[in-house]
Amino acid sequence: MKIGIIREGKVPPDSRVPLTPEQCAQLIKERQLDIVVQPAQGRCFPDEAYRTLNIPMSEDLSDCDVLMGVKEVPIELLIPNKTYFFFSHTIKEQAYNRKLLQAIIEKNIRLLDYEVLKDERGRRLIAFGKFAGMVGAHNGIMTYGSRTGLYSLDRMKDFHDYAAAVEAYKSMQLPPLRIVLTGTGRVGQGAALVLDDMGIKKVSPKEYLENNFEYPVYTQLVCEDYARRKDGTPFDKKTFYNHPNLFESSFEPYSLISDVMINGIYWDNHAPAFFTLEDMRGDQFNIQVIADVTCDIAPVASIPSTIKASTIADPVFGFNPHTESEEEPYQEEVIDMMTIDNLPNELPRDASKSFGEQFISNILDELLATESQVIEGATVTENGKLGLHFGYLENYLKGE
Repeated sequence: MKIGIIREGKVPPDSRVPLTPEQCAQLIKERQLDIVVQPAQGRCFPDEAYRTLNIPMSEDLSDCDVLMGVKEVPIELLIPNKTYFFFSHTIKEQAYNRKLLQAIIEKNIRLLDYEVLKDERGRRLIAFGKFAGMVGAHNGIMTYGSRTGLYSLDRMKDFHDYAAAVEAYKSMQLPPLRIVLTGTGRVGQGAALVLDDMGIKKVSPKEYLENNFEYPVYTQLVCEDYARRKDGTPFDKKTFYNHPNLFESSFEPYSLISDVMINGIYWDNHAPAFFTLEDMRGDQFNIQVIADVTCDIAPVASIPSTIKASTIADPVFGFNPHTESEEEPYQEEVIDMMTIDNLPNELPRDASKSFGEQFISNILDELLATESQVIEGATVTENGKLGLHFGYLENYLKGE
């Protein structure tokens, strides 16, 4: 098996890599794998870092069996009849990538989506989520400082790594702001790590709702804190996951007293949104900054003001709930939205190293095995058709 590390082609560009130079060298030496890297400008690990470790470089990857990237591969760059690993952003029927999935089928590509590489209990085996949460929390706090002028915080991308950011946190003087963080998975854990490192005190949802504080605090919500059964029966997590349409939002108390919201949940298309546009127009809606790490694009979204993904180059936009339109950020009548959809790219070295470690530990042996339920479960397309577990995308493919 010959593995090719492709150049990222999506715009705006991503500087992360699925395997670092050291990890490639390790796999070549210890596992006798054949690995070649496509040259690329702008990677967090430059071409020279690979060449120094004698990793083969080649523009032409047509003789590779498996091609590994990070973000979606532009249609014109897809090589037919190959196996690809990347985040396709198609499995939730995202309309903006329908043509990509159609092209993958037409080109007889076997697509393995990192997002659905899971163990027998349905737990993800590889993800950038922790780093998305870390950068999302950092950017949310940064945005509130830019909005209020009460403090300043440099962009995460401008720190060499997270250790450098932590040093900067030590000198921060934050006002008594209130932050509501949703989700306790990788994203939520990463966001909580940053808030903790900033010295922001974590309190329970009950304490958060019932008390006033003279220092910055945050609370972290699980699904039963922000959703309830429509019929009034007790909350049941299994039912929520399997039948989210039976639930409605109970998030309102948090929207009335929070300054910043950091959204780190995995959202099902049929689950309730946290609030409506009408709620956002209300005089009592208090949230001024939303860092939407989840970044599902409205109207099919948990946050109705996430009308687009922002970029690392232009991270924040203002959303006016009265006109339901984008405006300049940091104005009184708008809510500031941070909706970057490739947040880990602001911590590319840390994120890439962690991602490669997960691939080597959890995925590589599955890929090399004759049969693997892990690989089968992540095979979105194969032999010119949808994979065994992705038949539900048929109507999506047809544009229906």
